[in-house]
Amino acid sequence: MLTIAVSKGRIYEDALPLLEEAGIVPIDDPKKSRKLILQTSREDVRLVIIRATDVPTFVEYGAADMGIAGKDVLLEHGAENLYEPLDLGIAGCRLMTAAPVGAPPISGRIRVATKYVKTAQSYFADLGIQAEIIKLYGSMELAPLVSLADCIVDLVDTGNTLKANGLEARDLITHITSRLVVNKASMKMKHRDIQPLLDQFEVTLQQRNNS
Repeated sequence: MLTIAVSKGRIYEDALPLLEEAGIVPIDDPKKSRKLILQTSREDVRLVIIRATDVPTFVEYGAADMGIAGKDVLLEHGAENLYEPLDLGIAGCRLMTAAPVGAPPISGRIRVATKYVKTAQSYFADLGIQAEIIKLYGSMELAPLVSLADCIVDLVDTGNTLKANGLEARDLITHITSRLVVNKASMKMKHRDIQPLLDQFEVTLQQRNNS
């Protein structure tokens, strides 16, 4: 049995066509089912539906053989103990700094609100900027509006949420897409099962890029 960890939402929706090309179609719809383990059209493959931030942990510790996770989550978790064989090119967005419209450029000692603590610390350290990182789990845009922080670090897609709250995207930290990650022990022990999946995903991605 191969177990693939994936989170609900955009990543799951974008991953479905890739999985289908490999003959993996969930029997239950996670939007309608409360099940956290979904059986699929392949008897030897199941999906586990978990929080996006938990995907690398499940894969690293072998609770899942493979997983699909955003690069933002992998950067924050640290992916040294995982194989990351494929950039799936799905659920794309940008990890950026953002600040109130018209605010002066970031300089000196600043306070930064984000859930990406490690990534933000590394980014500002590389710039030589002293940054106090304040961890928040949501409503990031609120932080500069109530003077909790000078700026934020968050994912930006359309930028509409920033605009609605009087903020603007500033500096690009990195482009984000979802990646396929594999447990190192599983790659050795279940190589005959995992490698064909990797090959199929790669063929599908190449066909997309060429179309």
